[in-house]
Amino acid sequence: MTEVRNSKMLDANIKELIAIGASVSANCHPCIKYHIAKAREMKIDEAEIQQAVEVGKMVRKGAAGQMDELLKELPD
Repeated sequence: MTEVRNSKMLDANIKELIAIGASVSANCHPCIKYHIAKAREMKIDEAEIQQAVEVGKMVRKGAAGQMDELLKELPD
């Protein structure tokens, strides 16, 4: 975890936006509150924050849809 935080391959803003999307897709309420507050503290543009949220929603929706399909295939 520390290696990822200290890595220079992605800048801090991109890492925080990824964390926002991951938090949304994982349905983690404390995570999303923390990461959105952190992004705002970092002065990340609100439009970028909202885009990260929307990407997280798409991932979550896709995963939920696939789970629903899998459950249809399972025997009763």
